[in-house]
Amino acid sequence: MKEFEYIAPCHFGLEAVLKREIQDLGYEIVQVEDGKVTFKGDVAAICRANIFLRTTERILIKIAKFKATTFDELFEKTKAIPWEEYIPEDGKFWVAKATSIKSKLFSPSDIQSIMKKAMVDRMKQKYKKDWFSEDGSDYPIRVTFMKDEVTIGLDTSGASLHKRGYRKLSSKAPITETLAAALIMLTPWNKDRILVDPFCGSGTIPIEAAMIGANIAPGMNREFLAENWKNLIPKKCWYDAIEEANNAIREDVELNIQGYDLDGEIVKAARENAKLAGVDQYIHFQQRAMQDLRHPKKYGFIITNPPYGERLEEKADMPELYRQIGETFEALDSWSYFIITGYEDAQKYIGKQATKNRKIYNGMMKTYFYQYMGPKPPKRKKDETQN
Repeated sequence: MKEFEYIAPCHFGLEAVLKREIQDLGYEIVQVEDGKVTFKGDVAAICRANIFLRTTERILIKIAKFKATTFDELFEKTKAIPWEEYIPEDGKFWVAKATSIKSKLFSPSDIQSIMKKAMVDRMKQKYKKDWFSEDGSDYPIRVTFMKDEVTIGLDTSGASLHKRGYRKLSSKAPITETLAAALIMLTPWNKDRILVDPFCGSGTIPIEAAMIGANIAPGMNREFLAENWKNLIPKKCWYDAIEEANNAIREDVELNIQGYDLDGEIVKAARENAKLAGVDQYIHFQQRAMQDLRHPKKYGFIITNPPYGERLEEKADMPELYRQIGETFEALDSWSYFIITGYEDAQKYIGKQATKNRKIYNGMMKTYFYQYMGPKPPKRKKDETQN
């Protein structure tokens, strides 16, 4: 089976999590850069990566990498790519996105136009045609310029992979599904431990945790562009990947996951989203203020995304909110808690220095993932009958 290189983009600061996921799927890492991981795999990797990876935004087939400082150079080098190996005669192809950083060629619209012309010229020669109907499957191209180095990728995913298909209703400032999954995976939480999100909003963190706990692949209930690429991927690859995902689900898992929010309507939305994700049986959602959080059990986990105070009218409320967070969490003295926030003074008002502080970019916004590690639970005693 033919082997490709693939590019998996992710949030800045989460490359290590994505790298581990790709390795767990059995693929060889080629390169880890800011905001993306490149890896090798066969054609089946397109299906498995789209269905199983929780922390990437999309999967691109890496088509080419070269240097270009003029539009003539970009045209000729794009035309030299064997596009006919990827795009069939009736394929609809276009440069869907062009990004340029510190490069001489910086106009996205000009880059898109020049590359499309070069692709058409190549296809005319190879298919012996002057005109293409482009009424077949979609083959969108994404290109990045970084210090005049051009990286071209063919998008296999379509809609971003954070769109799992379950979040029909969302709160004012929702966290993306890919980021929520990555935050959970950055903690030592596992399916045997209690998890609470006291600012659950539309339920993304509890839902992603339940999917991780029950081993439900994030891409099981959505479609991908590459499903229609009969010229590149046998249908059997998709069937095999879905069968693998179905067989991996832990049907008998027991999870203790809770989500609280002050807004009753948002709590209803979270329940509905959990139902759509097929994990509503694992999560208890409740309308409750964060400061009312109490729990009799020890060694639980809190993973949460509280308000950042982005809106001017909210800024004045932030010191009091984070003081309350600190007081509430202090009472749960054996618990570990993990907070993602763009509020720079969070630690100051929580009143405690985090064990670890990781910088993560949530889109263009710089956020901090404060990690407060509680004590480990005592190891269970072995059955005395076992020697």
